[in-house]
Amino acid sequence: MPTVILTGLPVPGSPLSDELRSLGFEVRPATGPEDAAAALAAVPAGERVAVVDSAFVGHVHALRLALTDPRFDACAVPGALAVLPGARDALDKAAALATGAGADGAGPYADRLAASVEAAGTAVQRPELGTLVATVPAGPADREAATAAVAAVDDEAVRLRTAVKSRDGFFTTFFISPYSRHIARWCARRGLTPNQVTTASLITALIAAGCAATGERWGYVAAGVLLLVSFVLDCTDGQLARYSLQYSTMGAWLDATFDRAKEYSFYAGLALGAARNGDDVWALAVGAMILMTCRHVVDFSFNEANHDATAAGASPSGSPTAALSAKLDNVGWTVWVRRMIILPIGERWAMIAVLTALTTPRIVFYALLAGCAFGALYTTAGRVLRSLTRKATRTDRAAQALADLSDSGPLAELQGRLLRGRAGSFGSVYVAALGAVLMIGAALWLPFGDPRLIAVAVIYVMASGLAVAAPLKGALDWLIPPLFRAAEYVTVLVLAAKADVPGALPAAFGLIAAVAYHHYDTVYRIRGGTGAPPHWLVRTIGGHEGRVLLLTVLAAVLASREADFPVALTAAAVFVALVVLVESIRFWVSSGAPAVHDEGEPA
Repeated sequence: MPTVILTGLPVPGSPLSDELRSLGFEVRPATGPEDAAAALAAVPAGERVAVVDSAFVGHVHALRLALTDPRFDACAVPGALAVLPGARDALDKAAALATGAGADGAGPYADRLAASVEAAGTAVQRPELGTLVATVPAGPADREAATAAVAAVDDEAVRLRTAVKSRDGFFTTFFISPYSRHIARWCARRGLTPNQVTTASLITALIAAGCAATGERWGYVAAGVLLLVSFVLDCTDGQLARYSLQYSTMGAWLDATFDRAKEYSFYAGLALGAARNGDDVWALAVGAMILMTCRHVVDFSFNEANHDATAAGASPSGSPTAALSAKLDNVGWTVWVRRMIILPIGERWAMIAVLTALTTPRIVFYALLAGCAFGALYTTAGRVLRSLTRKATRTDRAAQALADLSDSGPLAELQGRLLRGRAGSFGSVYVAALGAVLMIGAALWLPFGDPRLIAVAVIYVMASGLAVAAPLKGALDWLIPPLFRAAEYVTVLVLAAKADVPGALPAAFGLIAAVAYHHYDTVYRIRGGTGAPPHWLVRTIGGHEGRVLLLTVLAAVLASREADFPVALTAAAVFVALVVLVESIRFWVSSGAPAVHDEGEPA
């Protein structure tokens, strides 16, 4: 059980001790700094410990935000400080200084400790309280005023409201969150965890995919309804995490990966259902998955490239495009329109659910491809304009993130070492674009198994190495990872389609899904500050350029035995999936990586 040291003389009639116990803390009183230091020393170093002033007046949720959030080593509000084991040494040193000769006795003891911990170099998170109250009154009059301020604000209503993302899509904001937040509270009061809700969302989506796979109208209607239920649960798990502050590394991993698993499984279900009715839409299903993944890689790469651009001397509002966007943000309706037209997850799933119930899988995929293509063009064009009109200096961290997102294997690495950085960084994106266009164009133009495609793949390998030979600090170098993704995924799709044998496109779907999981896993590792997957993993699965070359060789070898090509694709998919999943599960379960929760991007 975590411990809170309640410092200072007890305040008659104060409910503070009971409130702290309701948050799961063991309360230990300490009248002065010496007593507090001794009480801290008695708490095991591996436990959460907090220091709260006995005169504290405030909302219980303000204390909850400061004392129970697992994402931060140190967190504080006025009159209260909590630390996890990572900041325990800093707290013990601060407590020792507070009892020494010449120690500053001004202000609440908890606030002095927080300032000392921060001054020593440990970051102290200070949550925004908004209308919540957290203070240590200086006298009876101030205490009476603070108590009245607490009574004037319903902290449960604030807690429920802030459980919802601050930025979300139109459909989610107005059609899901008004009631899903109450479901989240219901789950919290019954002891359910966000991970359990996330798993329930996945299971519901898989059942929906199974219903779609029946190919019957009742199955399509049930699939549409269940997909919406799955999305409600998908919103609920994040709201439950924010409502009860149940953030975790495992939860971050599940939340980051299950959305893709649900959506791709539903695509497969639609394709299976259409096949039962004699309509082959596997190529459309693979195309939708490719488009969605490439669009997300554009988002991820742009954000990583500009993650610390301000620190490098470039203002986020330093371009005409950004200035126009800021002006439009002041016109309320344009904000919602711009969020809707990019077809975020809420609008996308709503469209898929309704069209599944009312139309056919082919129409669903046509609408999905059209909507996502428009959204991808809109967002990519805006980001290109920002990059060209805003003079930002890419940092070493951003360049490394883009290099990691590129997923270059041993062949590209060898090419980079031979060049030894002689390539111009601004030209990197054009080399990558040329290689991607040549690869996709040759795959579309040449017959299946044509040996000339191997020669083009070799050129693609060389272009891939040349593109990443220099640090990726050019204005448009953030486009390199999505160009590589498009080249690899589309090549797999075209080869499978041209093989024109049963099972080739479903096998291609599985291979692209496995590789895409690896690419999403890379993104969330980088976002968590733990870096990309280990080099041995990328080398083992070949890198994007190695996989493209391998597939062209397999197509040439199996040109006279096209029926064996699906087997080759399936074997590649199983190999990549096993290697990537085993390492990913090991990492997220055992590494202690920080939780990554997306609060701003409607994916």
